[in-house]
Amino acid sequence: MSKNAKVAAGGVAAGLILLIWLPWWAALLIVLGVPAAAYLTLDPAQRRRLRRGTRKEIGR
Repeated sequence: MSKNAKVAAGGVAAGLILLIWLPWWAALLIVLGVPAAAYLTLDPAQRRRLRRGTRKEIGR
């Protein structure tokens, strides 16, 4: 299993646990808020590199 697949599987497991343990709106806030906060902590050069990489993969 690749590293990305392990991260995705862990994210799904964490999301399911959060949905069971917390109200749905709190779990949704965490699931959407953590990646958004991580993106906002990047400096502008890192954000450009991240956007450029994802666009390049879409154009395959």
